[in-house]
Amino acid sequence: MIILRETLLAFAQVFNLLIQIYIFIIVARALLSWVNPDPYNPIVRFLYSVTDPVLYRLQRLVPLQFGGIDFTPWVLILALTVIQRIVNGIFMQLASSF
Repeated sequence: MIILRETLLAFAQVFNLLIQIYIFIIVARALLSWVNPDPYNPIVRFLYSVTDPVLYRLQRLVPLQFGGIDFTPWVLILALTVIQRIVNGIFMQLASSF
Protein backbone atom coordinates (compact mmCIF):
# COMPACT_ATOMS: atom_id res chain seq x y z
CA MET A 1 0.00 0.00 0.00
CA ILE A 2 2.91 2.32 0.66
CA ILE A 3 4.13 1.79 -2.90
CA LEU A 4 0.73 2.73 -4.31
CA ARG A 5 0.56 5.88 -2.16
CA GLU A 6 4.05 6.96 -3.17
CA THR A 7 3.27 6.26 -6.82
CA LEU A 8 0.17 8.45 -6.66
CA LEU A 9 2.16 11.22 -4.98
CA ALA A 10 4.83 10.93 -7.69
CA PHE A 11 2.17 11.21 -10.41
CA ALA A 12 0.80 14.31 -8.67
CA GLN A 13 4.25 15.90 -8.62
CA VAL A 14 4.91 15.07 -12.27
CA PHE A 15 1.50 16.48 -13.26
CA ASN A 16 2.20 19.67 -11.29
CA LEU A 17 5.60 20.03 -12.93
CA LEU A 18 4.18 19.59 -16.43
CA ILE A 19 1.47 22.18 -15.80
CA GLN A 20 4.02 24.64 -14.38
CA ILE A 21 6.30 24.20 -17.39
CA TYR A 22 3.38 24.78 -19.76
CA ILE A 23 2.38 27.92 -17.84
CA PHE A 24 5.95 29.24 -18.21
CA ILE A 25 5.79 28.52 -21.94
CA ILE A 26 2.51 30.45 -22.21
CA VAL A 27 4.01 33.41 -20.32
CA ALA A 28 7.07 33.37 -22.60
CA ARG A 29 4.83 33.37 -25.66
CA ALA A 30 2.77 36.26 -24.26
CA LEU A 31 5.93 38.25 -23.61
CA LEU A 32 7.15 37.54 -27.14
CA SER A 33 3.96 39.02 -28.53
CA TRP A 34 5.07 42.43 -27.23
CA VAL A 35 8.16 42.43 -29.46
CA ASN A 36 8.68 41.47 -33.06
CA PRO A 37 10.54 38.13 -32.81
CA ASP A 38 12.21 36.40 -35.71
CA PRO A 39 9.62 33.85 -36.90
CA TYR A 40 12.39 31.50 -38.06
CA ASN A 41 14.04 31.30 -34.65
CA PRO A 42 13.69 27.70 -33.39
CA ILE A 43 12.72 28.82 -29.88
CA VAL A 44 9.98 31.11 -31.20
CA ARG A 45 8.71 28.37 -33.51
CA PHE A 46 8.65 25.90 -30.60
CA LEU A 47 6.72 28.32 -28.37
CA TYR A 48 4.18 29.01 -31.10
CA SER A 49 3.78 25.35 -32.07
CA VAL A 50 3.18 24.30 -28.46
CA THR A 51 0.75 27.07 -27.52
CA ASP A 52 -1.08 27.98 -30.73
CA PRO A 53 -3.42 24.96 -30.92
CA VAL A 54 -4.75 25.53 -27.41
CA LEU A 55 -4.90 29.31 -27.70
CA TYR A 56 -6.71 29.22 -31.07
CA ARG A 57 -9.37 26.87 -29.72
CA LEU A 58 -9.87 29.08 -26.70
CA GLN A 59 -10.03 32.20 -28.91
CA ARG A 60 -12.75 30.60 -31.01
CA LEU A 61 -14.74 29.72 -27.89
CA VAL A 62 -14.35 33.04 -26.10
CA PRO A 63 -12.94 35.99 -28.04
CA LEU A 64 -10.99 37.97 -25.45
CA GLN A 65 -9.31 40.72 -27.44
CA PHE A 66 -9.98 44.21 -26.19
CA GLY A 67 -8.18 47.26 -27.54
CA GLY A 68 -5.51 45.20 -29.25
CA ILE A 69 -4.67 43.25 -26.11
CA ASP A 70 -5.29 39.51 -26.12
CA PHE A 71 -6.31 38.16 -22.71
CA THR A 72 -6.56 34.55 -23.90
CA PRO A 73 -3.18 33.46 -22.45
CA TRP A 74 -4.18 34.73 -19.01
CA VAL A 75 -7.50 32.91 -19.14
CA LEU A 76 -5.66 29.75 -20.17
CA ILE A 77 -3.23 30.16 -17.25
CA LEU A 78 -6.16 30.60 -14.87
CA ALA A 79 -7.88 27.50 -16.27
CA LEU A 80 -4.68 25.45 -16.02
CA THR A 81 -4.21 26.55 -12.41
CA VAL A 82 -7.75 25.49 -11.53
CA ILE A 83 -7.29 22.13 -13.27
CA GLN A 84 -3.96 21.68 -11.51
CA ARG A 85 -5.49 22.26 -8.08
CA ILE A 86 -8.43 19.94 -8.77
CA VAL A 87 -6.29 17.08 -10.07
CA ASN A 88 -3.73 17.59 -7.32
CA GLY A 89 -6.52 17.40 -4.72
CA ILE A 90 -7.81 14.18 -6.27
CA PHE A 91 -4.34 12.63 -6.23
CA MET A 92 -3.75 13.69 -2.62
CA GLN A 93 -7.11 12.33 -1.49
CA LEU A 94 -6.48 9.03 -3.26
CA ALA A 95 -3.00 8.80 -1.76
CA SER A 96 -4.25 9.53 1.74
CA SER A 97 -6.83 6.75 1.49
CA PHE A 98 -4.05 4.14 1.24
